[in-house]
Amino acid sequence: MSLHRPPEPPGGLVAVDQRSREIFRQIVDGYLTTGEPVGSRNIARLLPMSLSPATVRNVMTDLEMAGLIYAPHTSAGRLPTERGLRFFVDAMMEVGDLTGDERARIEAQIRAAASQRTLDATLAEASVLLSGLSRGAGVVVTTKANARLRHIEFVRLDAHRALVVLVADDGTVENRILALPPGLPASALVEAGNFLNARIAGKTLAELHREIEESRAEMERELDGLTARLVESGVATSSGLSGDRQLIVRGQANLLDDLRAQEDLERIRLLFSDLEAQTEMIDLLSRAEAGDGVRIFIGSENKLFSMSGSSIVAAPFRDGEQRIVGVVGIIGPTRLNYARIVPMVDYTARVVGRLLDEGR
Repeated sequence: MSLHRPPEPPGGLVAVDQRSREIFRQIVDGYLTTGEPVGSRNIARLLPMSLSPATVRNVMTDLEMAGLIYAPHTSAGRLPTERGLRFFVDAMMEVGDLTGDERARIEAQIRAAASQRTLDATLAEASVLLSGLSRGAGVVVTTKANARLRHIEFVRLDAHRALVVLVADDGTVENRILALPPGLPASALVEAGNFLNARIAGKTLAELHREIEESRAEMERELDGLTARLVESGVATSSGLSGDRQLIVRGQANLLDDLRAQEDLERIRLLFSDLEAQTEMIDLLSRAEAGDGVRIFIGSENKLFSMSGSSIVAAPFRDGEQRIVGVVGIIGPTRLNYARIVPMVDYTARVVGRLLDEGR
């Protein structure tokens, strides 16, 4: 498992000595566990070294000046800033691992959904599973072009246009308008459909298009020139237009379970508003495709969550040819248990990719 590290913020990471790191770790651990500020007296009792509360307060002042912690309201305790959380994630976090039972549960649930032979069911189950394991919201982004086809048909609309009807394994239907070559006989539409349906066999549009390209000589032997052009144009046009991104979100209600103050309720309201902005959410998750490992976006590091103060942990998954075809992730408050969630998201992405490979 790899954790993709984003570029360092302006000024780079802060130089923090070992004593300061231990105090900072206690503040972050307290925040991730309870969401509450941690005071110097509690920290002094928890430290592996002997320090007075006054010494702890002096170190906390230095950490606050470095922008890693802050004092909420008039509390004597401190909380980590977003910059502090980024420092913790990049420089201090020890990523855990899943238990054998957790791995088995993820594998079994996603495999059960995959047995229905619908990509949407598999991805929806992945998002439900992540939501249940993390108590956050599970999210998945993929392309419609990954759906596997059952049937394709060309229906003439007029002398110049035809409707390409695509039926997926899960029963969903997609229609696209296709310009017809001049002089194309009506029989060519039937011949083109028969030629493609003999080769679909659960392939995605991209796979079907690639097979047609590779078997061009065979196609030209079986079909006349105009019909061959219709086959190529239909698959190419459909493949291009079906690349729309789709977003699956499950478990939003989990985000309401741990509200501690009125400002928490307002933050969740803003997050729900963010989740409704599907285009922006898809753009954000698509950024996780830029690297091979798990990516973590914290609070206002991304424009979408600048108001709600939320975080997302996301990882890309690949098809059988090792092409990145989507992203799975978890959304929640900035006090997500990152060390636990990173391996959870990473393993789920690997299972989804493995099942896509098996289903080729």
